[in-house]
Amino acid sequence: EPLTRIQKISGPRLHASWVNVPDVTQHDGAAITELEQTRASLKQHAEERGIRLTALAFVIRACVLLLDEMPLFKSSLAADGASLVMKQYTHIGFAVDTPNGLVVPVIRDADKKDVYEIAKALATLSERARDGKLGIDDIQGGVFSVSSLGGIGGRFFTPIINAPEVAILGVSRHQWQAVYRDGGFVPRLMLPLSLSYDHRVVD
Repeated sequence: EPLTRIQKISGPRLHASWVNVPDVTQHDGAAITELEQTRASLKQHAEERGIRLTALAFVIRACVLLLDEMPLFKSSLAADGASLVMKQYTHIGFAVDTPNGLVVPVIRDADKKDVYEIAKALATLSERARDGKLGIDDIQGGVFSVSSLGGIGGRFFTPIINAPEVAILGVSRHQWQAVYRDGGFVPRLMLPLSLSYDHRVVD
């Protein structure tokens, strides 16, 4: 069967990134037990506002805060390879699986949005992506991306950087684990994280 239009566009871009970016992927886990309790306590309030408050909204909000602390992760390498372009804005891309292939809509000015607004943007852009109604502004200008495979399971993976961005965070399905804490093992809800970054920019 022939490739879809999106696959024809994304394929060469993924291949170029894979070949041209010397990337490193680090894997770790974040304990999100209290986060999930907080999300559950805010769920009804969000639903009253017509918002589905997902864990991904909290992950993106956390990324926004961390990008302010570590601006290298939202920079890009200049074409001459001799300087960095430091971004003074925080547009966050997130991968959406559509019937025609993978697309990466961008939440613009995510640093100016609270977790409810991020959740709303996630839902709106995801729906438009699946309906094939994304505009050019919806897919350009990202400084950092997040790819979630929580829906299909697995623990870790190696996300491909969405060049000219220099990093991408992969999120897998959370699971309960026994974690050693305060002299004993306790159950903690752990979120597997896979961070790929361009080693030319981030050491």
